[in-house]
Amino acid sequence: MKSLYKIAILSVSVLFSIACSEKEKPTIITVKNVLEMERTTETVELSKAILKMEDLSTIGIKNTETNQLEIIQKVDNDGDGTLDMILFQPKMAANSESKFEIVKVGEGENPTAPELCYSRFVPERTDDYTWENNKVAFRVYGPTAQKMIEDKVPGGTLSSGVDAWLKRVEYPIIDKWYKEELSGVSSYHKDTGEGLDDFHVGASRGVGGIAAKVDTTFYYSKNYTKWRTITTGPIRTSFYLEYEDWDANGKTIKESRVISLDLGQNLSKFNITLEGVDDIYAGLTLHEKDGEVSGKKDKGWVSYWQPHGDSELGTAIIASINTFIDFQKYDVPTKDLSNAYAHLKVKNNTVTYYAGFGWKKSGQFNSKQDWENYLDAFSEQINHPLEVTVTP
Repeated sequence: MKSLYKIAILSVSVLFSIACSEKEKPTIITVKNVLEMERTTETVELSKAILKMEDLSTIGIKNTETNQLEIIQKVDNDGDGTLDMILFQPKMAANSESKFEIVKVGEGENPTAPELCYSRFVPERTDDYTWENNKVAFRVYGPTAQKMIEDKVPGGTLSSGVDAWLKRVEYPIIDKWYKEELSGVSSYHKDTGEGLDDFHVGASRGVGGIAAKVDTTFYYSKNYTKWRTITTGPIRTSFYLEYEDWDANGKTIKESRVISLDLGQNLSKFNITLEGVDDIYAGLTLHEKDGEVSGKKDKGWVSYWQPHGDSELGTAIIASINTFIDFQKYDVPTKDLSNAYAHLKVKNNTVTYYAGFGWKKSGQFNSKQDWENYLDAFSEQINHPLEVTVTP
């Protein structure tokens, strides 16, 4: 009996030891960069499903080499009050691999960083929706601005094109510019050292607005009708826009989109949900037609580099090579309707592309070649994303 008792105790001890061992086994995130280039502004998304965790509120991410906690951002994507995802931007050397451990942290223990990725609805200026990071800023126009045009009220805007705000400082400017413009202190149409809004959109596609093409005619939606801010923070801002159904020569098109902009990137990500079309065209306004359209089908981008005020400006559309069909220059006499277009596939009612700009005066790009080098590198990154594995 004594031997059986000892065996039973030993068995319980072994089982307890195994249970403790399994319980204490850390969750390790392995990030791999397969490219021969450093990558420092790409965002890793860790969902609850990937992490196999229901509660992300007390989670931190520790670099196993430096033993330091990473800057992270937690996101509630669907607005139900529960965190769905953790974001972070690992600093990856060329052709390298890094490991990170999921750790439990107390309130206030995760490191903080300035919230440079910001967006908001702007009711004080009709109903713009505006977004920015430390490199660029943009805006789109809402239903009030559209109705003002339809009712012939001055100050409205009828356009589903995307406006570019040319900033040349890293800190946020949206709230400051609107406040100064609307109070009469100064105008964001003049550069007082931070940049300015002198990018004309009109009926054009601006920087990344879409069109449907039937035969030789392009058709557009009108202004957005609904909005929802998803997140702002140190790593990403994202938001949802919905559009009234629109017509393309008898075809009814349904459209909504989630737009995001990550820290350090000049291009916003457009994830558009569509019904009624199998392909779309994302466009770049040609303004005075005094610039140069260029593109690389094998890299999945089209660009327009142009003189702009006392400087120069590059705009671009870029998509994965599996989405990018081709590009074209569309040049017509009608004001604002000339655009450079990226022709993109719609798969399973969605299309994803990136659109943005580089302003020479900001000091980020000194030439057309610098801008195109950036697009080539961006193409490599979206076509060879960071590889992420989670163990156990």
